[in-house]
Amino acid sequence: MLFTQYYLDCLSQASYLVGDEGSGQAVVIDPRRDVGDYLADAAAAGLSIVGVINTHFHADFVSGHLELARATGAWIGYGAAAQPDFAFRPLADGERISLGEVTLEIMATPGHTPESISVLVYEHAADAIAYGVLTGDALFIGDVGRPDLLASVGVSADDLGRMLYDSVQRKLMGLPDAVRVFPAHGAGSACGKNLSTERASTIGAQRATNYACQPMSEEDFLDVVTQGQPSAPGYFLYNATLNKRERDIRELDEAIPALDDGAVASALAAGAVVLDARDAIDFTAGHLAGAVSVPLDGRMAETAGIVFRPDQPLVVMASPGQEQEAALRLARIGFDRTLGYIADPQTYLLAHQDQVIQASRLTVAQVDDALATDGSVQLIDIRNPGETAAGVIPGATTLPLPELPQRLAELDPTAPVVLYCAGGWRSSVGASLLRAHGFADVSDILGGYNAWAQAHLLAG
Repeated sequence: MLFTQYYLDCLSQASYLVGDEGSGQAVVIDPRRDVGDYLADAAAAGLSIVGVINTHFHADFVSGHLELARATGAWIGYGAAAQPDFAFRPLADGERISLGEVTLEIMATPGHTPESISVLVYEHAADAIAYGVLTGDALFIGDVGRPDLLASVGVSADDLGRMLYDSVQRKLMGLPDAVRVFPAHGAGSACGKNLSTERASTIGAQRATNYACQPMSEEDFLDVVTQGQPSAPGYFLYNATLNKRERDIRELDEAIPALDDGAVASALAAGAVVLDARDAIDFTAGHLAGAVSVPLDGRMAETAGIVFRPDQPLVVMASPGQEQEAALRLARIGFDRTLGYIADPQTYLLAHQDQVIQASRLTVAQVDDALATDGSVQLIDIRNPGETAAGVIPGATTLPLPELPQRLAELDPTAPVVLYCAGGWRSSVGASLLRAHGFADVSDILGGYNAWAQAHLLAG
């Protein structure tokens, strides 16, 4: 058996290639949209990809099932409850798929979404215990999939939570302890609240350590699973809907063009926005007025999906050589209106100094002074509920970054605003968004809440 896990840190997303080296047949589970790695690895191993399985309609990225099906002729499988707009193979609970000796077994595990399935992988058809189970977003390492996302239109969070209770407590916890657990996401994903940095575990380990896998009543399960969930990024519903459709296919060699000064000016005049993917330090030193900072060194795709709309035309400004990576990350969430990139950011900024501004980032001491002397300062904590539960800076208003674009009207654009997150990455993004929307005086805290808490702890 060939079993390969592919992990995207920027989306905390895992996909899998499972193949039988004897028969030469393979299946890809939960593929991302850029499918080159799967094709190359299968070819290198002498395998033909005959099927693509999605454990559910993903909300946080665009699945590569259509790209793989076109490239290989593979069938596309979903749980039997799925109703996509394209031809697919309905996979029934208990159905076994033979790749040769290697055998897959479908387990219906609804709850994160109605159509969610898990996939048991047997190295040999006659094995009594599965090698592992690909749990999709039903069971994570240290957590379970949230039942409250808008991906499941027409089904209430309460109904999904009760389905999830049965899927986790009875079905998945009914598997032997030795079965390995391979989820679709890890730490950082907004599909849960307490995901581990580990990328694999066992049923036994989850039974012992996962809070949601402990014996409890259905009502207690609903309470503990729904409490403290992070705000869902705005693009989630768009992606969940897009994954059901016969959408455009992304070519393997697709690339965005370099734009000359005239093309950039025309794009901006027509309503495009500059996505500045450079490091926050470079952005702070100087950037185009109206640009929004989403650095490539963090959760760029997810964050871009929060601060931009899917239909918004974008011009990328990135460190030289990183432009195509930025465009690829946008394409992974279906943001395909990237018009091109500014080839030499430093030269461009020098040539357009009348359009260049700097960002204000304050030390903890500067923030303390501002709060003590100016009662009009709006202090905004943009962390998620699970983070703010442990404490906030006195006087702060909590407004999670995923909700910020929809709640700008709650802030006064004429009064000073100071934002903070845990360490400073998200707050720099949020501050740039406010500036791009006309807020006159915006700063964020260097080092975020962590720096503030440390400074005040040392101060006694």
